[in-house]
Amino acid sequence: MIGVDAGSGDRLALAVLTQYRMATTEQMHRVIAPSVRIEQTRRRLARLRAEGLVDRITLPQAGRTRVWFPTPYGVRLASEWPEIRGHRPSRTGSDPTAVRLKSGHTLTVTGTALAFLEDARHRGELCRPLDWIPEVHHPIGSGEAVIPDALLYYRRGPADGDNGAMLRAFVEVDRATMGPERLAAKLTAYERLYRYVPVMPGRRPTLQEPVLEEWRRRYPLFPRVLFVLDGTGPAGVDNRISALHAGAGLLAPSRFPYDVPVLAAPLADLLHHGPSAPIWRPVHDPDQRVPWTGSGHRQT
Repeated sequence: MIGVDAGSGDRLALAVLTQYRMATTEQMHRVIAPSVRIEQTRRRLARLRAEGLVDRITLPQAGRTRVWFPTPYGVRLASEWPEIRGHRPSRTGSDPTAVRLKSGHTLTVTGTALAFLEDARHRGELCRPLDWIPEVHHPIGSGEAVIPDALLYYRRGPADGDNGAMLRAFVEVDRATMGPERLAAKLTAYERLYRYVPVMPGRRPTLQEPVLEEWRRRYPLFPRVLFVLDGTGPAGVDNRISALHAGAGLLAPSRFPYDVPVLAAPLADLLHHGPSAPIWRPVHDPDQRVPWTGSGHRQT
């Protein structure tokens, strides 16, 4: 990387673009370097582009907004770094046409990440840029998988302490491009993941090695499920939350919606009030309003 300082924000910028898939110039600035002038972020991105690590497209319908994404070379390089290794890079995230077609949804997901990152900074809690991991693959058997829009890691308490509670959440960003029933069907997939036990050919469970649900290999407790709703007005949000509530009722006798916090909130409320505000509605009891960090079981 001639001219690129791997020990500076250049490495973080490439890692973020590889992990997030794409971001606007302003989004990149707010994620990686909000304390400096945006011109420094523009120069950093231009330097990475000159080295062939990132590229950009311009969205004419959005005021000629520039959208940045990693090149195949940038993805290969960043994927070898410890902070990225183990995550699957997008197969189409380096193709300009695919970036253009997916920009609406992916940039909304990036904007949702920013809401959590900036709220943590404001509260003095810990959520780093790479604690937002899009599209983590979770098998549920029969060749199917749950792939949330993002997996979020967040630690409550002072950012410079080590006694805070670790929270994890699966985040689904819905832009009203699918019907409410299809959105609610995602609850069934998460419930399947909650109880999915992989079949190990030729092996039987023992007292020493009991068969466990697949998710326990990754998480001490099942992550919360957060539905972030966009692309519709208040009535549309209510309709989608009602569909989620009905979907939760169809899971009976499963305890999943009660044992795992499953919450929904409008993206507009996240951006206006911050995600830690009591704006979230539990799908099993949508008349409540709770903070996502304080509902349900305690994460450790």
